[in-house]
Amino acid sequence: MQKKDTATLTIDGQTYELPIVRGTEGEIGVDVSCLRTRAGVITLDQGYANTGSCYSGITFVDGERGILRYRGYPIEQLARQSSFVETVMLLVFGELPTREERAAFRTMLGDTALLHEDLMHHFEGFPPNGHPMAILSAVINSLGAYNPDLLDIQTEEEFRKAVAKLVSKVRTIAAFSYRKSAGLPIIYPDPSRSYCENFLHMMFSVPYKEHVPTPEAQKALSQFLLVHADHEQNCSCSTVRMVGSSEANLFASVSAGICALWGRLHGGANSAVVQMLENIRDGDLTVKDCIEKVKRKEFRLMGFGHRVYKNFDPRAKVLKECATNLLASLHIKDPFLDIAQELEEIALHDDYFVSRKLYPNVDFYSGLILRALNIPVNMFPVMFAIGRLPGWIAHWHEQHLEENTRIHRPRQIYVGPNIRDYILMKDR
Repeated sequence: MQKKDTATLTIDGQTYELPIVRGTEGEIGVDVSCLRTRAGVITLDQGYANTGSCYSGITFVDGERGILRYRGYPIEQLARQSSFVETVMLLVFGELPTREERAAFRTMLGDTALLHEDLMHHFEGFPPNGHPMAILSAVINSLGAYNPDLLDIQTEEEFRKAVAKLVSKVRTIAAFSYRKSAGLPIIYPDPSRSYCENFLHMMFSVPYKEHVPTPEAQKALSQFLLVHADHEQNCSCSTVRMVGSSEANLFASVSAGICALWGRLHGGANSAVVQMLENIRDGDLTVKDCIEKVKRKEFRLMGFGHRVYKNFDPRAKVLKECATNLLASLHIKDPFLDIAQELEEIALHDDYFVSRKLYPNVDFYSGLILRALNIPVNMFPVMFAIGRLPGWIAHWHEQHLEENTRIHRPRQIYVGPNIRDYILMKDR
């Protein structure tokens, strides 16, 4: 990064020169970090929509042009040619692995998939209808207690060990939480299976019948996880960074990210899309009727538009093709896919949506893929969390390696009462 030029800010007749910073993709920012010290004022940016919180070399997003790249690699190329495990290594360790490096990491994932048997009591402590995200967050956090040697990571070897444990165990925890909620016996991981095959095995096998997912199902799950692996400074990623800035350990920081992802406006969006499609199917509404209701603000169209993307979400393109291929391979005729495609076709040619740049986002098709894989709706945010985990780890580690990292401490503009004298109880 280079600092060039300055921006001029005038407050009450006093002029301040602020450094301009530039990113490798031409992004420009004004560094206001010393503004309060110099001028006694802060900037106000509710929701941080126009605030850069850090330098990062992990993921590049250009919402105007519909671009998403991991470590410089376009998401379209990775989705077509890579795998989730390889993308994990790219995001977390910085480069695409060699064949030998990938094989070694896969072995680590197989070796660390099991949970400590005492953790099984942790699952028993949740009610049968406990939400899987609550279980996932709690058990991930508890991993710190079972790995005290990794609470203060100092070496690359320790970090790699922690990464393997988290990436491997998160699918075990997720599958166990589903089995718990469904009243099914626990199926232990099988290290001979690939990452996605092993997860589906733990989800759907039963003692008397082994579940063998098709290659198409495994590929679809890999692509789903891959396109969710990171997305720059979103709510959950920023949460991981904020918690990590206090020097909280990796397990605690990731657990906080899971809680942030749980929100309906973040990781719960794809389940809202499925609910919307179900409402259309069951409500005797045609898609055209639905579109007209949207224009009259009588109906909210879920899965369209994005806070960052003002063009077509590149992840949606990948998952649309993925959903179509998966359903065809499984010979599934899903009416939700027909509704989704009709909605997309009308919206993309309607001035109301085009003028507002309301294009399908990643959530629009991801729920259809999960439905085809028989993943229940309450597990949708858990699946998102499994995919987003490598991004959280990469950002935590990037910040961990920075020198002179400061604990995050946003400011505020106070709008409460002015000073008041305390009133005794008898006088109130």
